[in-house]
Amino acid sequence: MEQHIVETTTGKIRGYEKEGQIAFLGIPYAKPPVGKLRLKRAVPIEPWEGVLDAKEYGSPAVQKMGDQIMGSEDCLTLNIRRPLEGENLPVLVFIHGGGYNTGSASDPLIVGDSFVRNGIVYVSFQYRLNVWGFYDFTGYPGCDGFESNCGLSDHIAAMQWIHKNISAFGGDPDRVTISGESAGGTSAVMLMAVPDLKGTFQQVIASSGLPNGVFSHEMNKKHIELFMEGMGWTEADLYKLADIDPFEVLKGNDFIAKMHQYRYPGINLPSPVVDDLLPERPIEAIKKGCAKGIRLMIGNNLNEGTFFVRKENTFFPNSWEMIQELFKNNSLENCFEEAKAYYESGSHGEVNGVDEAFINFGTDLPFQVPAIKTAQAQKEHGSVWMYRYEYITEFGRKTGMLCSHAMDLPCDFNYYKEGFPKMQFEGEPEDVVENLVNSVHMGWVNFVKYGIPDGEEWPEYTGYDSPVRIYDREIVTRSLPERRELMKLWENLHFYED
Repeated sequence: MEQHIVETTTGKIRGYEKEGQIAFLGIPYAKPPVGKLRLKRAVPIEPWEGVLDAKEYGSPAVQKMGDQIMGSEDCLTLNIRRPLEGENLPVLVFIHGGGYNTGSASDPLIVGDSFVRNGIVYVSFQYRLNVWGFYDFTGYPGCDGFESNCGLSDHIAAMQWIHKNISAFGGDPDRVTISGESAGGTSAVMLMAVPDLKGTFQQVIASSGLPNGVFSHEMNKKHIELFMEGMGWTEADLYKLADIDPFEVLKGNDFIAKMHQYRYPGINLPSPVVDDLLPERPIEAIKKGCAKGIRLMIGNNLNEGTFFVRKENTFFPNSWEMIQELFKNNSLENCFEEAKAYYESGSHGEVNGVDEAFINFGTDLPFQVPAIKTAQAQKEHGSVWMYRYEYITEFGRKTGMLCSHAMDLPCDFNYYKEGFPKMQFEGEPEDVVENLVNSVHMGWVNFVKYGIPDGEEWPEYTGYDSPVRIYDREIVTRSLPERRELMKLWENLHFYED
């Protein structure tokens, strides 16, 4: 395995050649956020002496995946894969998803080999999650030393390191696309509104993100109240966060995940807050031109809600009573009946014991409507393309997941012949799957390399009636006339934004 050494602003790094690529893994981009740096924003890494051996991925952040506790506080590393040859290559930075609660840049699905084979420098990074990354304890007794948006500050530190150093790895700092799915897609939109990152990227791919998933400091208190209840704490106990075992707080985090919809229907899990790093709600900032010149590709899946709306332990409202409470909590009682009538008219029965009306509401509330609003906001300031992934496999039908959240990821990454992606496409016509995967993946590749996903076949978004790329058994580009009625309904619906 041949070795390659590059010199960066923070020191020399040794990468390793394998299967026609050079990988530099586990590069620290900020100081470990431990000890006195816990619940502090990312601090730039100090230059090291000698040569950093970048052979292995760094640890993911502290988290609980199913019943497994994993990760480390010392998690702020990034990974770079590049082709054997080429300079000034386009760069794709992918931000992993997981609801800001779980996830890792080393997941085999998002390693990014296929992008590298297509002449792209591929970058991913780990960032702090859940309590240590996206809880806002500022303003509470005993929390004077804590800072807000620690996880977002990790994103910023990573992007700044990449901007300064990517040319050493053959990448062009003026041809950078940031992308992500789910929470990563949320981040991609958020970073468009972060003043400190202006000029560090030129394009964005936001896949199944929650562009409106941001809170005020005041609204964030709803999360902290639930966290304290889950921990069995009062405000007087919050000082313990400075020294507590980093995994112990996952008890309170689990309680939020279990209870947040039953206390505050429709609210998202803890996410970035509006503060000095993110001075304004992203969609509003984008509407004002904060991302002028940025090219944006944005979309979501047809049935995102099947992943989140459940008969029990739901992550979005699963009854009219919950939705009515959501409207009441946001002083929108007079809009409830119209919304109820709209979603009842689109329901054709139950999916896994849940009325389709709630599945559709759970698709529109966090995903589809905010994506359209983001496209509307950016179209006056930069080129925008919209898509919707609609392919329902036999697996999707049997499980009731239909075309659910994250089911497009195997196509995005051209990784569909192993693991869960293989099971997802089991029994589907091989030629249909290959065409779908190639169309989706090459749309990303072309966008990263040339700034346009598919030439004249996929026109820019100009409004609600604009053609949208539909990924299904057939790849078509057509307008979705029903969106005009949808957006009329949602024009004045704003939840948990104060």
